[in-house]
This record gives sequence, structure tokens and C-alpha cells, in this order.
Amino acid sequence: MIVVSGIQPTGKPHLGNYLGAIRNYVKLQDEAVAQDGTCLIFLADLHAISLPHDPKELYDSTLEMVATLVACGLDPNKTVLFNQAQVPAHAELQWLLNGTARMGWLNRMTQWKDKAGKNREGQSVALFSYPVLQAADVLLYQATHVPVGEDQKQHLELARDIAQKFNNDFASEEAPVFTLPDPYIPETAARIMSLRDGTKKMSKSDPSDMSRISLTDDADTMAQKVKKAKTDPEPLPSEVEGLAERPEALNLVTIYAALAETSAEAVLTEHGGAGFGQFKPALAELMVSVLSPIRDRFVDLKDDREQLDAILARGAAQARELGTPTLDAAYKALGLVRG
Repeated sequence: MIVVSGIQPTGKPHLGNYLGAIRNYVKLQDEAVAQDGTCLIFLADLHAISLPHDPKELYDSTLEMVATLVACGLDPNKTVLFNQAQVPAHAELQWLLNGTARMGWLNRMTQWKDKAGKNREGQSVALFSYPVLQAADVLLYQATHVPVGEDQKQHLELARDIAQKFNNDFASEEAPVFTLPDPYIPETAARIMSLRDGTKKMSKSDPSDMSRISLTDDADTMAQKVKKAKTDPEPLPSEVEGLAERPEALNLVTIYAALAETSAEAVLTEHGGAGFGQFKPALAELMVSVLSPIRDRFVDLKDDREQLDAILARGAAQARELGTPTLDAAYKALGLVRG
């Protein structure tokens, strides 16, 4: 079992990142260790430069994300934790795979369409081709399992297409260069929405800080944001079906269930019939109890740059060693070095 996943280092990590991805990284880390496998989690700083960015802010936020991941339970002794920029093989393999990837495949990527908008001609080449770098990210390590949300499944399908075509064109069936990775979609992955609009995902880029719970928020700030979260006037139903046309109510119930590691049905069994004046304080109390230890650990770590740099340096050295055989095999398969 080889698990590979990346997370953008830009912006402050929030509750949606924790419940939707980071908490599952910790579970996958332990599962991989139990199976004598490998778990690699990287900070996608090379992806970050596909859009306008501030160089100093990028470096600072990369270290901040390392502190966040460790505070949430990722153990550098169990997980290979690194940033892409320290492992040149990611960019090298992307270039080698650019010869296999097809313009039509990239043109169909929905995230390219969404991020580029109407000004496609004004976007960077990196934004267009970053799905090929995503493919390189996982193929470099012969990943077997890649944690993905619904919005990333298309990218993993592209990685499989690139791997399959490369193997067909340049390798044999008996000795393929790349493993075709499978998606890993944890049943417990929660889709957390904005506190201001239950139809939109909680996002680092939302201009309103009240739309998200940041993992750096203190207890009072968390409680205030929950108190002011958008809701409707109706009490909570006793069954999940009653939340169908109530996105904000559904979101708060989903957050409660995820934090308590239970089901929405169980939450409504306990709180059905209650108004939000009663439910919100219960949610805030639960949130503070779960997230405060993470915040405290983060505060202890975030300014220890020497320790954070050391974690990344050690992880990068491990990643370079793990990725070298695949990169060498790709060079040989393409005839760039003696086979």
C-alpha cells in the first residue's frame, strides 16, 4: 500500500480541510504503517505558482501548513512529509509525461475551465498543464491509493490515462513503468460548506472570514462564528430527509456529525426538534473540544522554523530516494539514457 496525496500550502487551513482531508491523512498513515506500506504527503508548492502569488507568503504558508499537519496528528516518523520544490523529480517527470498527455485531455478538465474562466489566453501554461504535474506527483512513487474528493476524481482518471498510454507506448505488459493508482474516497470524508452560504464549499479564498472556521481560531472566535452562521427559522427535523431543501441546516448537522465521528441520523435523533438557539451552542462546545488541542499544538510549532525546515528536509530526502527508480525507468523507456 503506497498512499500519496498533496495539499496546497496557500491560505490558512480550515475546518473543511481538516474534516475533508487532513483527518483522513492521519487514518491512512496508520493504515499504511499497519500494512508495512508507505504514506507520502506533500505540500504542493509547485502547483501554487500556477497562479499569481507572493513568494515570501508562499514560503511562510508552506511552513505553516507543515505545523498544521503535524498538529493534526501526522507523524513525520510514520509519514514522508515534504514539499515538491525540494524533490526536482516531480517537475522532471512532468516534462517526460508532457509528451504522452494530450491537449484534448487537458482541455476537458473542469477545474481548468473553472479557474481560467473566459480569459484562457491570459492564463499561465502552468495552470493548463498542472494536471500533468498532478499525475507525476502520484506516478513517481508508484502510488496504489490516492485520497481524492469528488472534485478531484477527474484528475486521477487523467493520471491513469497518462500512465496507461505511457506503458502501452514505451513499456511492456510484463514490465510497465507506472502503476495505475486507485482512488481512495474515505466513507467518513465530510463535505463542509461555507457558514455564510450552504451551497458553496468552505474555502480559504472566500473574502469573508466568517464563512469558515480556521484551525488557528481561538475558542471564542469559533463560538462566535458558529453563533453567527447562516441558518433558517425552522427547528431541526428528526430525520435526514427533512434537511433536503435546507443547505445551511444540513451543513451544521454535517459538521456536528463529522466532529463527533457519528452519523447525521444520530445527531438528529439527539437534537431533532431543537431550534438553532439550542443547537449552535452544543455545536460550538463540541468544536472547541475537538479543535482546541490542535490549535494549541499548532501555536507551539508554528514559530519553530528550524524544526519545521528539518521535517521538510528529511521528508524530501526520503521522497527523492523513493522516486529515483521510477524516474530512471521513465528516462530509459523514452530512450533518453541507455536502457
